[in-house]
Amino acid sequence: MSRLLPFIGFLAIVGLFAVFFFYPIGLIVRDAFIGKDGAFTFAYIQEVFLNEMYRDGLFNAFRMGLFSTLGCLIVSIPLALLVNRYEFHGKRFASAALLLPLVLPPFVGAIGVRQILGQLGAFNAFLQEVGLQDPAHPVDWLGEGQMFGVVVMNVLHLYPILYLNVSSALANIDPTMDEAAGNLGCVGIRRFFRITVPLAMPGIFAGSVIVFIWAFTELGVPLIFDYGRVTSVQIFHGIKEIGGNPFPFALVCVLLFFSSFIFLVSKRLFGGMNTASLGGRGGAPRHLITLSWWQGLLVLVPFFLVFFLAVIPHIGVVFLSLSGGWYGSIMPESFVWDHYRAALGDDLVIGSIWNSLTYSGLATLINVIVGVAIAYIVVRTRVPGRRSLDTMAMMPLAVPGLVLAFGYLAMSREGRPFDWMVMAGDPIVLLVIAYAVRRLPYVVRSAVAGFEQTSVTLEEAAQNLGAPPLRALKRITLPLISANLIAGALLAFAFAMLEVSDSLILAQQAEHYPITKAIYSLFGTLGNGHLLASALGVWAMAFLAVTILGVSLILGRKMGALFRI
Repeated sequence: MSRLLPFIGFLAIVGLFAVFFFYPIGLIVRDAFIGKDGAFTFAYIQEVFLNEMYRDGLFNAFRMGLFSTLGCLIVSIPLALLVNRYEFHGKRFASAALLLPLVLPPFVGAIGVRQILGQLGAFNAFLQEVGLQDPAHPVDWLGEGQMFGVVVMNVLHLYPILYLNVSSALANIDPTMDEAAGNLGCVGIRRFFRITVPLAMPGIFAGSVIVFIWAFTELGVPLIFDYGRVTSVQIFHGIKEIGGNPFPFALVCVLLFFSSFIFLVSKRLFGGMNTASLGGRGGAPRHLITLSWWQGLLVLVPFFLVFFLAVIPHIGVVFLSLSGGWYGSIMPESFVWDHYRAALGDDLVIGSIWNSLTYSGLATLINVIVGVAIAYIVVRTRVPGRRSLDTMAMMPLAVPGLVLAFGYLAMSREGRPFDWMVMAGDPIVLLVIAYAVRRLPYVVRSAVAGFEQTSVTLEEAAQNLGAPPLRALKRITLPLISANLIAGALLAFAFAMLEVSDSLILAQQAEHYPITKAIYSLFGTLGNGHLLASALGVWAMAFLAVTILGVSLILGRKMGALFRI
């Protein structure tokens, strides 16, 4: 029976993925290729490429993904090299500061950027103050440059993911390979491109794929910047016609195709490479170059420059939430706490906080149970196909949240087999499952790392003394890997609390809004709606900041593995 149980668990988990991951995706593909007469057709997909509006939206989505990824590479690689090559004062603080953008959803940060770079924003007020701009003709930095604004927000939010992957890959490279190259005369820039980059390429590409897919399908930031000519926003607006308009399904199908293609190409090119096997464990220890105090100060300059740029959205949101009035001035005219008090007295805000806590808490509980089961099967058993289960668990990172959210919306429509997931208009079941599927990889990666670091002989000893496998797991192994599980669960909970795509698409009624949907709704409300949205955004920022700090203290450099496919 003990050997049969893991196999039953394997089948159960595969069944869950079949129903809640592959089925909604398949439903989207089906609806994109089935005409009104029930016959197979390419007409809808063809129209996406023939219609100028849809074609421009897809082209702009590619530009968003490409430029955002290039920007993240430019920011991340030099910083990761400095951290992995040198020892200097303030290194730990500088490394921690690089994770700051993760504490704020980019579409919330976009509210702050609009306040700073708008026509009556702080930046124009500064230029007018120093005489570099005519007050009668203020520049609208985000009017014609919405693409630029979206890319900047994506880069400032997503570069930590690439930095973590690159830093982890560089740390796993055997230093003797660099030394050997140096002894053969390959030094400086040549050694970097001939030795370092190829060995770190799996980490660079893994992070780049996640960043590209994330930016390619980004929904929140374009909505805040009123950038409607992009595929993600076109899909969002098409929800209102989901019952009779097949083109949203075609658009989602096209996004899915390109995202899957990029993911599969990356796995094909770099999936078999592992820098750790090239010497990170068995090679010589890495000797960092210790810098003097003045050299350390010079090295800190790029860290603080990136830090300063990254906090601009945060500063904008915080100041806006505290402002008594902020129009055409460098700083708010006054600082008040009224918006926080008003937000705490607003039914929409209070309800959204409670909803998010409920949805995210239940999703995290599911993630811990399923994540531990997957990790145990992958690491501790010999069930056929267990490695494919590990790959399957990582796939939600490669499939855009927008695609899955639309798939859940399609599968829960009235008359479909899973319409029970929206009970009396309440999408709690739908949102909990959506959050759980999207954030499961974080818990799985943490649990797998914990099992791999814990000797199996401890479980075997407990079983030899008469403890059943499940009891041995509960009493011996789980306490030993509790730090990994706590880190993964905290990260899954925090990102579920601030999930954008699922929240904006699946929550349709105000009483069921999670935090991110409430922020978006308040932002579009006349009067002080944008101020209440900023106050709620600051609460979300503080919550996620504490969570990310806790996770980084527990996992350290291993945190990068949570964002690797």
